[in-house]
Amino acid sequence: MKDKGKWDIYIQPKSNWFEFKILDVWKYRDLVFMFVKRDFIAQYKQTILGPLWFLIQPLIITIIYIAVFGKIAGLSTDGQPQALFYLSGILFWNYFSSTFLKISETFLANTNIFGKIYFPRLVAPISVVLSSMIGFAIQLVLFICVYIYYILFNNYDPVFNSAIILFPFLVLLMAGLSIGFGIIISSLTIQYRDLRYLVTFGIPLLMYSTPVVYPLSVIKNPTIALIFKLNPMTGIIEMFRYAVLGSGTFNIDLLIYTSVVTFIVLFVGVAIFNKVEKNFIDSI
Repeated sequence: MKDKGKWDIYIQPKSNWFEFKILDVWKYRDLVFMFVKRDFIAQYKQTILGPLWFLIQPLIITIIYIAVFGKIAGLSTDGQPQALFYLSGILFWNYFSSTFLKISETFLANTNIFGKIYFPRLVAPISVVLSSMIGFAIQLVLFICVYIYYILFNNYDPVFNSAIILFPFLVLLMAGLSIGFGIIISSLTIQYRDLRYLVTFGIPLLMYSTPVVYPLSVIKNPTIALIFKLNPMTGIIEMFRYAVLGSGTFNIDLLIYTSVVTFIVLFVGVAIFNKVEKNFIDSI
């Protein structure tokens, strides 16, 4: 048993909190894709409209936002068409919130699988990030279609600038934040089950501290504006709006801050995940 050369895989508890064996995850890439397929198909299995819900959901939310925040509350959209403004925020927020919530259930949702067979446990949250990216891509196509509609039929003058090249980086930051926060909560819920209810309750509230239904420019108080900028999703959404709508905020300091927070969250998340992974079955 001590001679590792006799075995294809040698399984032992992680001794390093910050050990991130990405090559192990790569060896199980077929399992990752199987989980991605499972998550995507299971989400709308036995529904009439199926994947069309990826389009219907943001459209309905956008209509509600236009009615409530645009018409009744009269919130500014920085002079941009309300549909484009709200969709640009919904696009990123939907991905972050849904992925965060799914990953926060990683250990509890996969207890039966984790207790029977070995595979790198990070395969589960990574598969959620990838499966959610399919929905993000579909909703991005919806945003592009609405964008083209406004250009062709509403005399909308498109405003693109060089910041659009940062789009892949913004998507990477968004995915990093969702998996980082998600695995932190998933690891902690093993001992503190109340966190599940806190997260479910807190995510909708967190949206209102993110410029999804309003631009950052409407916050005139510098102290309050600073508090809102501390939300790492603020910089991502504002930067995207700046790139494709010409509104929003291009602030390199805010982008650097979001990048640093993403790195720290991922670093801490992997550390906690590795610590809990060794004995979570006994805790559950």
